[in-house]
Amino acid sequence: MPYSESAVRQVLGKAHGAVPVPVTVFDDETPAVANLSPALLGALRRAAIAAAADGVEFFVNGGWRSPEYQEQLLHAAIARYGSEQEAARWVATPGTSAHVSGDAVDIGRSEARAWLSEHGAAYGLCQIYRNEPWHFELRPEAVEHGCPPMYADPSHDPRMRR
Repeated sequence: MPYSESAVRQVLGKAHGAVPVPVTVFDDETPAVANLSPALLGALRRAAIAAAADGVEFFVNGGWRSPEYQEQLLHAAIARYGSEQEAARWVATPGTSAHVSGDAVDIGRSEARAWLSEHGAAYGLCQIYRNEPWHFELRPEAVEHGCPPMYADPSHDPRMRR
């Protein structure tokens, strides 16, 4: 039976990390935000305060996820793209996903993503995948050295081959 991402959100809900409606990075009641790694969340909030001075507000579309939620997203991607290989370009397994460990956040609204693309390195926040302009992870070394080159998509990320 094919899964849709919205159906997965409804079945597993907020407790598993679903974000049915985008929330701010300051929402401590939503597990997708509250369960992010403290270092990532701190950098994200510092960046959000600076972005607000430029009139830009950050919204989280996805953050921490339970392994069960990640597994269901993977099944939905396989159904959508027709194979595990194609799905791997968009969704990691629960064992490799930076979302499951709380080390990745998906930022909504194009102006917020644009702001992070331009200023995020100063906070250690980097876009990791060229095909996912919403996906950011903490790279503390970026503060001094800039963000590392992006992978084309998650299937090119060596961390996904564990």
